[in-house]
Amino acid sequence: MANILDKKNIELLNLLQKDASLAIEPLAEAVSLSRNACWRRIKALEEAGLITGRVALVNPELVGLPLVALVIVKTNQHEANWLEQFRAAVLAMPEIVAAWRMSGDLDYMLRVRLSSVAGYDVFYQRLISQVPMRDVSASFVLEEIKETTVVPVGLGL
Repeated sequence: MANILDKKNIELLNLLQKDASLAIEPLAEAVSLSRNACWRRIKALEEAGLITGRVALVNPELVGLPLVALVIVKTNQHEANWLEQFRAAVLAMPEIVAAWRMSGDLDYMLRVRLSSVAGYDVFYQRLISQVPMRDVSASFVLEEIKETTVVPVGLGL
């Protein structure tokens, strides 16, 4: 495949992002390919690193984690050993479902899944006991207007 992100592969990626459990036959039919050609394209997308995994998405409310906290972390420390300590703490805390190092006034932002505001306090106490920080603040999501795992493939081309 000369151009890995051709029209057919973009269609395949968009379909698989919406439902990775689709069998090869309906996928192939949806993008007007033979079963074998479709399978080869999916394998090529995996080998190229465009498909990094296939997962089941879990309803967080039904597993007792309805609260989302967006946590802003500011620090005065920017040494490599502090970052390693912070990274280790973040990776060890399963309730942190996303973490980003930021530009601007923020240093880090965390997306945290929790059972309640009291659960946030337990999380907060654990976090600050593991790594020194200048400031930690949180905002709680009141309404989820949109959340998706779909990357809009094809928009940047």
